Amino acid sequence: MGRMSAEEDDVRSVLRHYPQIYIACHVDHVRAASTEWQLSAHDSSILSHLDAAHATSPRALAQHLAVQPSTLSASIARLESLGYITSTPSAGDKRRRELLLTERGEEAMAATSVLDCERVRELLATLSKEERIAAVHGLALLARAALSLKEKP
Repeated sequence: MGRMSAEEDDVRSVLRHYPQIYIACHVDHVRAASTEWQLSAHDSSILSHLDAAHATSPRALAQHLAVQPSTLSASIARLESLGYITSTPSAGDKRRRELLLTERGEEAMAATSVLDCERVRELLATLSKEERIAAVHGLALLARAALSLKEKP
């Protein structure tokens, strides 16, 4: 059997390393509307599919989540009332809406993340400044690529 390609090496590397990070930093969180952030698991799922820089239409979000747009309507209104998202008219078509995650929404996601903030801080502290910058940059690149996959049907 021949040597694996560089791309296959990269795939295996991500598959090997990501779980190590997840296991080291994962904590169990109670996701309920009764917590300080008032986020249920469903709410968190919606927020995790939104971004602060790239708007998503409610229709595209519903399609991605495999639910009817009317199903998301109440959740979107609730998350907007909590200040976690904005829903504004589309610049190109005022009849359409665009959803963006707000700074408060990002804070809520961080506070209710399955990754413990302090453990992530400790993890990053073990790296040199250059390593930390490279690691965070690499994750940002993977996240950007993940967003582009999310946009595909």
